Amino acid sequence: MSPVVRFAPSPTGRLHVGNARLALINWLFAKANDGEFILRFDDTDVARSKEEYVDGIRTDLHWLGLTWEREERQSTRMNRYNNAADALKEAGRLYPCYESAEELDFKRKRLRAQHKPPVYDRAALDLSDEGRAKYEAEGRKPHWRFKLNRSDVVWVDMVRHESRYNTANVSDPVVIREDGTFLYLLPSVVDDIDYGVTHIIRGEDHVTNGAVQLEMMEAVSPGSLVTFGHVPLLVGAAGEGLSKRAGSLGLADLRDQNIEPLSASSLLARLGSSEAIDVYSDLDAIIADFNISRFSRATAKFDAQDLELLNAKVLHQMPYEEAAPRLAALVDDEPTLADKGDAFWQAVRGNLKYFNDAADWWSVCFGPLAPSTDDADFMEEAAKHLPLEPWTEETWGQWTSAVKDATGRKGKGLFLPLRMALTGLGHGPELKLLLPLIGRDRVLKRVLGKAA
Repeated sequence: MSPVVRFAPSPTGRLHVGNARLALINWLFAKANDGEFILRFDDTDVARSKEEYVDGIRTDLHWLGLTWEREERQSTRMNRYNNAADALKEAGRLYPCYESAEELDFKRKRLRAQHKPPVYDRAALDLSDEGRAKYEAEGRKPHWRFKLNRSDVVWVDMVRHESRYNTANVSDPVVIREDGTFLYLLPSVVDDIDYGVTHIIRGEDHVTNGAVQLEMMEAVSPGSLVTFGHVPLLVGAAGEGLSKRAGSLGLADLRDQNIEPLSASSLLARLGSSEAIDVYSDLDAIIADFNISRFSRATAKFDAQDLELLNAKVLHQMPYEEAAPRLAALVDDEPTLADKGDAFWQAVRGNLKYFNDAADWWSVCFGPLAPSTDDADFMEEAAKHLPLEPWTEETWGQWTSAVKDATGRKGKGLFLPLRMALTGLGHGPELKLLLPLIGRDRVLKRVLGKAA
């Protein structure tokens, strides 16, 4: 059976790298197994959910290269959730509770003081009809809890392998608030059943929820099956947690920093796995290499420096056909690009950290450049030996050999002054590649201290 997975963000903010990684892992798992990837917006929190975040999440996922077979929104399915809740109430699996937030907090504190786990005592189950009527006469409205079986729940996790949790260790979860709105759990379970989700891949902080969800799935639709995969959480380089509320690095930030989507995907696909971090050639290569069993239980660290290194590698291997339309938008010089664009890209890509750095090297090759010379006699001698065009990659070696013979200079004393005169920088792409691009007229003027 082909797997069906879902990524279910709440549209209350943009994606940070932690939840983007989970989206990518789900997508890769689906693609690697000829499955279906569902994007589901958990937008039942009307006060905080915003359409701008829905659009932003779509943009973020598309930037990574992710597509989805279907898109769903929980806000359109309230009748379905209400019907499921009614059925659970009828079966005695949802029960009303009337404690206030202050009363519940007092109970938890008292249990902790007794060195006991702060598990709800199910006092509401002992309420008589008269007791409930009294609370409602006082104006109290109930919140509704799901009654757990308080038994061992066992499943085989794709990452953690055999997993076991006894639901007696947690409180019966609140699924409906006093105002009648739903919390996360029941709508999520209902959706997973209705959409035929076969695999739920998420962070290991949801392991406990896994046991609760399995009990609820069985209560909602007996015989429902799902496979869990709880991957290690992602933290920052210093071990700090990643959260959109804490302002952690988001995909929009990566775009603003000119990070290539392939470098982000290459990093996020392997963080937390046993594989060394390296750049892939494209998304198809990531899919072909993906295996969820490679993820370990160790916490994965996201380091922006790793991303910068991968970003440079992506650019260093990028073919001109892929770079050409972006160069056209960057330099706005169609005739020169058509004539020398390919040679230019081959010359400079190995020195780029970010794509937009190419604009600086375009200016070095084809734009005006103020000369950077401090030895007029040496430069005059170098100008005398400048070969005539046409130029090739051998021209630089022929010229510098002639200048060396004429001046006796060698090494840094020979090459650095010429590089500074031609590019204004002490480092950069090989001059044997840049020289034919700059052209004899510009080279001669720069060597002689004239702007060109």
